[in-house]
Amino acid sequence: MVGTNDLSNRINKKYKTMSKGQKLLAAYITDNYDKAVFLTAAKLGTVVGVSESTVVRFAVNLGYKGYPQFQKALEELVRHKLNSIQRMEVTYGRISQSKILETVLQSDAENLKGTLEQIDQNAFELAVDTILNAENIYVIGIRSCASLASFLAFYLNLMFDRVHLLHTSSSSELFEQMVRIGSDDVIIGISFPRYSMRTLKAIEFANNRNAKIITLTDSVHSPMNLYSSCNLIAKSDMASIVDSLAAPLSVINALIVALSMKKQTEVVKTLEMLEQIWDEYQVYDNDEMDHLDDAMKIRYARIGDES
Repeated sequence: MVGTNDLSNRINKKYKTMSKGQKLLAAYITDNYDKAVFLTAAKLGTVVGVSESTVVRFAVNLGYKGYPQFQKALEELVRHKLNSIQRMEVTYGRISQSKILETVLQSDAENLKGTLEQIDQNAFELAVDTILNAENIYVIGIRSCASLASFLAFYLNLMFDRVHLLHTSSSSELFEQMVRIGSDDVIIGISFPRYSMRTLKAIEFANNRNAKIITLTDSVHSPMNLYSSCNLIAKSDMASIVDSLAAPLSVINALIVALSMKKQTEVVKTLEMLEQIWDEYQVYDNDEMDHLDDAMKIRYARIGDES
């Protein structure tokens, strides 16, 4: 994946040697990257006043294989530079109301496919082994990533004794919860754009204490990977107010399944113990509804018809 500032750097380095038409393209893209990202090569050429072939040569001159690769680099630039309001305006300006469901689900599907194609299997196996061998497991995710962290920690608790889900609204509280982290422990940091400084500080603190570090983020260029030797990459591209977390959640699901396969005995014992506790204390008797069987459905349907 292309780095956040890679496209800008390429344009700056090549600008002096560009033709007049290419300089017009460079100027337009620099000033209007949020609009250029949605244009085909032909359309971009029309807007700037150059030929389609000039646009393609411009992309190749910057070191890309063609316009599609250049456009992906532009998408990466846009995704990191636009604020939430701008991203929402760009997205909702190009999606009709009737196509929102289809567009969002299709985007999630593409993110899942891209993640499957690019994720490092060796890093995944290393993450599983690191977690299995850790004395304490710390999990952190801030803002929208908090739900991912909570989901992961819930299932890790079924397999391991010492799982710490870090809850914090300030860096000082964060360090207080991590004060005993050491070389026998692991921290799993989850962060996607816009990246969380608190998550990064937690990872830095863990690194200074020689703890093992696993990151789940969107790019090898993510700042979350500065202190990590085990990086799980999941695509979250969606230029809107909501970043797609479908692929990160799938990677977490895979981690949970892989760990539970290694810890089958412990998981079975925990679940048996929980079932006994739930039954003894009637945890679910008044809180969980069973599915209606077909006979009950027919009965309720008849009552509805009679009324």
